[in-house]
Amino acid sequence: MTAEISTARAEGLVACETCGLVSDPGGAHRPQCPRCGAALHRRKPNALARTWALLIAAAILYVPANLLPVMTTKTLFRTTSDTIMSGIVYFWKSGSPDLAILIFAVSIFIPIAKIGCLALLALAARRGAARGLRQRATVYRIVDFVGRWSMLDIFVVTMTVGMVRFRSLATIDAEPGAAAFGAVVVLTMIAAHSFDPRLIWDSSEDRTEDPR
Repeated sequence: MTAEISTARAEGLVACETCGLVSDPGGAHRPQCPRCGAALHRRKPNALARTWALLIAAAILYVPANLLPVMTTKTLFRTTSDTIMSGIVYFWKSGSPDLAILIFAVSIFIPIAKIGCLALLALAARRGAARGLRQRATVYRIVDFVGRWSMLDIFVVTMTVGMVRFRSLATIDAEPGAAAFGAVVVLTMIAAHSFDPRLIWDSSEDRTEDPR
């Protein structure tokens, strides 16, 4: 015998996004969580529209984040401006390939991978794709988890600026590239939070709501 799988949506249950309580809102016009009083939504309102808007903004800012310098170093002898890629090349040539690979992963690979994965998840949810549901759910969990590590490159720049100024060895200033990269990271993190992973599982059943 094959066991039937019943979803919370099929049972008319809704999970509170604030406290996590699962309850039956009944036929209330504006249902509220019985525990914390937060508004209940069967699906996040306009989840896909917000996710797409944030991803497009992140993709646009990704270009200046990699082309513009992230910091400028001034010494008595010269002034040097570095982009993310030039920093990676510097660490690679100076005998620190591990650090170069780490910065490449968190500054180049992870942001573009997050944008691509979230775009594919949103597209699949919009089209109602019914295959690979567990794999898509796993991808979403991974994207949501690794997103916080994308700020490592900005953290390195900030620490370097603080250490150099404290020791008075030189002057290092953050440049527009750092701000653009930070915006990309924040936008992708908000996009991951805005996307409603429950839309993934709606693809396996008849949809009664438009997730836009």
